[in-house]
Amino acid sequence: MKCLYFVHEEQSLVECYELMESLNNLSPNQVQKLLEQCTSVKVKRLFLYLGEKAKHAWFDYLQLDKIDLGKGKRSLLKKGTYISKYQITVP
Repeated sequence: MKCLYFVHEEQSLVECYELMESLNNLSPNQVQKLLEQCTSVKVKRLFLYLGEKAKHAWFDYLQLDKIDLGKGKRSLLKKGTYISKYQITVP
């Protein structure tokens, strides 16, 4: 999650995705707690987007309705691909 916080400052999104791909054995309960306690909307949206994109089994057990994803759109850059489910624009 810390890597996601620094996307486009110190970390690349591709590097974060590569890290995310290796997180296939996470506990859904722990992920749920971390996402509910996280205060960064950007981090939560990116984490969920990348977890779903990586097709992790734990993703299906998350209760997305309990995770505050804020309101409004977020953009990592001006031009990119808009992901409507998470309201983010990614490279």
